[in-house]
Amino acid sequence: MSGCINAPEKCITLATTTSTRDTGLLDELLPRFRAKTGIEVRVVAVGTGQALEIGRRGDADVLLTHDPVAEQRFLDEHQGTSRNELMTNDFVLVGPTNDPAKVHEATSGADAFSRIWQTQALFISRADESGTHQKEKATWLAAGIEPAGPWYIRTGQGMGAVLRMADEKGGYALADRGTFIAQRTGLNLAVLYSGDPDWINRYSVIAVNPQQHPHVKDVWAMEFITYLFSSEAQQIIAEYGRAKYGEPLFRASRWPLRNGH
Repeated sequence: MSGCINAPEKCITLATTTSTRDTGLLDELLPRFRAKTGIEVRVVAVGTGQALEIGRRGDADVLLTHDPVAEQRFLDEHQGTSRNELMTNDFVLVGPTNDPAKVHEATSGADAFSRIWQTQALFISRADESGTHQKEKATWLAAGIEPAGPWYIRTGQGMGAVLRMADEKGGYALADRGTFIAQRTGLNLAVLYSGDPDWINRYSVIAVNPQQHPHVKDVWAMEFITYLFSSEAQQIIAEYGRAKYGEPLFRASRWPLRNGH
């Protein structure tokens, strides 16, 4: 697959997690990059696990994902030439405001998950090998729980669909804060637990290795990566969401830039 079929001559394919699309961040960044360079970026938005597989097949030129363990594996396989942390936010546990499992009293993410299991409260899982799903699985493991049963719903769907299902069914879900903020209007869900130090959500950009996949457009991919770390792009990331939602959705990893670099 290639997002650049029937595209202008200068085009690269970005395989990325759904949260960068669903928050609207890419809609701010990509037109500015194209205006500066003439390079169009075609987006394939899937779970991080799928994005990395697209990279392994050579069907993308650059990746923007949020699963450090899987990303390191990708690099160890020599599938990527570089990996740089672009931005962060955090994972949050959302659910109905009446909070039947009392997760707002939890002392850790694992404790919050244990409370859901103990009460058999509904939990809606992405179950799609995304970065969010990987963090969910790690938290269940930390709690010593293998989630199973009618209370645990595996959807195989993206974050937006999971949030809507949690709202409809009165269930809990793990979400990245940015996507939840961007999509919370009309949902009767609240952030009920956050702040676990293991729930920092790190987004990194990876260039696909042209030695593995000679057809990838590595020069244009590196031009895109360079732009993402420019002062313009970093300021856009740092401020994105503040005007519309009252708070930024991400923290830019290199903003403010030091010494003008």
